[in-house]
Amino acid sequence: MSTELRVPTMAELNAEGKQPEVLFWVGCAGSFDDRAKKITKAFVKILNKANVSFAVLGTEESCTGDPAKRAGNEFLFQMQAATNIEVLNAYEIKKIVTACPHCFNTIKNEYPGLGGNYEVVHHTQFLKDLLDSGKITMEGGQFKGKRITFHDPCYLGRANGVYEAPRALIRKLDAELVEMKNCKKKGLCCGAGGAQMFKEPEKGTKDINIERTEQAIDTKPEIIAAGCPFCNTMMTDGVKNKEKEGDIAVLDIAELIAQAEDL
Repeated sequence: MSTELRVPTMAELNAEGKQPEVLFWVGCAGSFDDRAKKITKAFVKILNKANVSFAVLGTEESCTGDPAKRAGNEFLFQMQAATNIEVLNAYEIKKIVTACPHCFNTIKNEYPGLGGNYEVVHHTQFLKDLLDSGKITMEGGQFKGKRITFHDPCYLGRANGVYEAPRALIRKLDAELVEMKNCKKKGLCCGAGGAQMFKEPEKGTKDINIERTEQAIDTKPEIIAAGCPFCNTMMTDGVKNKEKEGDIAVLDIAELIAQAEDL
């Protein structure tokens, strides 16, 4: 089996007169952050295996503008959004999948008001659809019976009400899903949202990612599952702070599935 990743760009497909079923919006973290690139690769491996017709924008993709907007720079947000919408509409994009809840939330909820109307799904929803339609099959294998706790990303859970898709995928791994005391609608932020990712924490008695990591550790997990590159960073830092990196892995849902499939 070829291990080469097939990642066509919209420009390439457009030149051939082809239109993919779905655009994979990679996002800044998935493009530039070394840890998040692994999530991007895991997701692409699954798309390749399932023979999904997809493409990326490549160099034509710019930041959605989420961090600018959350930090209060509405002008910069609208500039970034307008540029992206122009590109997306020029390619007549209908459906977008992304592994970043921040991109998901912004394109789904903020772009329509600026002329960008698309069907937007989070990668956990897309993966569940692939599973339900039989395009991918999952046997838990190495994750059978493992204790996994899922951290709800704010922009996926509380902002958009997506709770079931990531949990359904964890259950399909034959893993034992253990819930933190703050989960689903009562989920606790990892501390990176609202553009907090890009600044030092405020003075206080405890950083929020440490509080959240403690809640995760209370479930005695072998794996903390995440569905957001920012959450992944914050939870990984929390696990390191507690010197538990030898005992607890922090993995994205896409990585769990790719590993279960030996991709």
